[in-house]
Amino acid sequence: MKGYRKILIAVDGSMEVLKQGLALAYDEKCWVTVLKVLPPYEGDIDLTGIKNISDVLNSCSSEAVSMIEDTVRAEGALAKIRVEKGDISETISQVASEEGCDLIMIGARKGGGFFRRFFVYNIINKVINHAPCPVLVVNA
Repeated sequence: MKGYRKILIAVDGSMEVLKQGLALAYDEKCWVTVLKVLPPYEGDIDLTGIKNISDVLNSCSSEAVSMIEDTVRAEGALAKIRVEKGDISETISQVASEEGCDLIMIGARKGGGFFRRFFVYNIINKVINHAPCPVLVVNA
C-alpha cells in the first residue's frame, strides 16, 4: 500500500479495528502499537461508594489489555500494547508522535444513538486535525 513502518491502532470497545489493523500491518510488514485510552477519573471519590476506586479503575485496564492480547494472539500477530489515561483524542495524537507512527487507525462504530455517534465522530475529528500522521477511520 504505502510502505508504512509503524501503525498505531486505537481501540475502544470493539476489536474489529484491531483485527483490520493487524491485517494491514501483516500486509505492510510493519510494527504495531495498540493503544487503549481510559478517560481520567474526575469525580469525588467519597460519592462513589467504592472504597478502593484505584483498584476498580486498574481492573478496567487489566480487562482491556486481556481482550487486546487475546485478539492479537488469535490473529497470530505481535504488537506493543499501551494503556494510557487522559483525553482520548490528545492521547492518541501524543502516543502516535512518541512512537513515530506513520498511520493511526481508529474505529467508528456503526449504530448507537445520536449522542454516542456525535461523541465518537467528535473524537475522530479531533484526532484527524491534530495527528502527526495520516488517520484511517475504519467502520467497526
